[in-house]
Amino acid sequence: MSVDLTLIWAVLIATAVFLYVAMDGFDLGIGILFPALPHKVDRDVMVNSVAPVWDGNETWLVLGGGGLFAAFPLAYVTILPALYMPLILMLLALVFRGVAFEMRFRVVTPRGQLAWDRAFSWGSYVAAFCQGIALGAFVQGIRVEGRAYAGGWWDWLTPFSLLTGFALVVGYGLLGACWLIWKTEGDLQRRAYALAQPLGLATLVAIAVVSATMLAVSAPFRERWLGLPGMAVGAPVPVLVGLLAWRFAVALERREEVMPFLCALGIFLLSYVGLGISMWPYIVPPDITIWQAATHPKSQAFLLYGAAVLVPLVLAYTAYVYWLFRGKVTAGAGYH
Repeated sequence: MSVDLTLIWAVLIATAVFLYVAMDGFDLGIGILFPALPHKVDRDVMVNSVAPVWDGNETWLVLGGGGLFAAFPLAYVTILPALYMPLILMLLALVFRGVAFEMRFRVVTPRGQLAWDRAFSWGSYVAAFCQGIALGAFVQGIRVEGRAYAGGWWDWLTPFSLLTGFALVVGYGLLGACWLIWKTEGDLQRRAYALAQPLGLATLVAIAVVSATMLAVSAPFRERWLGLPGMAVGAPVPVLVGLLAWRFAVALERREEVMPFLCALGIFLLSYVGLGISMWPYIVPPDITIWQAATHPKSQAFLLYGAAVLVPLVLAYTAYVYWLFRGKVTAGAGYH
């Protein structure tokens, strides 16, 4: 039986992208929550809670982008021109945010502290918003003629992409609040509980609105979710989202610490699965499938040997770092 290397690479890249969203999502969520938590001591604890892992979290973005370039070159050269602006703005925001991450611990004046705190927060907002815009523009479809991008410079900017941009900011804020519930204690943890409830509700509303909008504006989306066999495959997704939402609410009411974060990650995962069901088997919707965009099988096999070494190493390192820095983060301890 032959092995479908294209399918393996599609799963690898999809996994890398989700791991980035899950891990860097709560990291960006910390900056998104800065305006709601204005005290310096709280902000120091918030930043210290992600200081050991924030660099490693972004490794998955590099793996996803590099894997797309190597295994699906046609998709790479089609998607990048369509999304240059939001992706460039996202990368600049991540760089600006990284500088602010370091500099906010070095300044000694209140004015300088406030300036770098704002830079860290706005870098988080812009990065998350641009990721959501890129996602919305990608899902809505990219115009292709032959084997090249045929759209305009501003095709990525639509009401739907703006909607997904706002939705992702809200979702990342939820992940950030749940991370703080897990990693902090005392008054900061209590305020994280208070923030998690409205952010959880807003995230569910955003998921529902984005899904309903796609049903209204996209015929392929409607056919996939409202016809057979797509309905049968996708039906468990909203049911499971509802169950996780209920468990999330119970976890907040009982003041559980780890479960809210796990439920929020589960909601993100189910949304990601729903997105995969909607798009399959297209890597550049609505025209280019994963097999049409794939490089030569021999190249895929060669690259897979490298991935077989690299991906387990990154997973092992990530797991070790999260285990090493387990436990609560308190004021006065951590990154300086």
